[in-house]
Amino acid sequence: MLAKVARHVTAFLKKEDGPTAVEYAVMLALIIVVCIAAVTALGSSASGVFANAQLNAAAGVNGASS
Repeated sequence: MLAKVARHVTAFLKKEDGPTAVEYAVMLALIIVVCIAAVTALGSSASGVFANAQLNAAAGVNGASS
């Protein structure tokens, strides 16, 4: 019984499916972190651009009606 368990454990440790899955999971996690950082940075930048456009449009409308 113990020999059978040892064979199964040895076969499991020799398989490369587990490490490959872990490597893919780590790569996916890094890609997700980079995407979140990029969206956060671009979101802040885009928010500033739209705020400036809104202020410029409001100033143009106010300046034209004076």
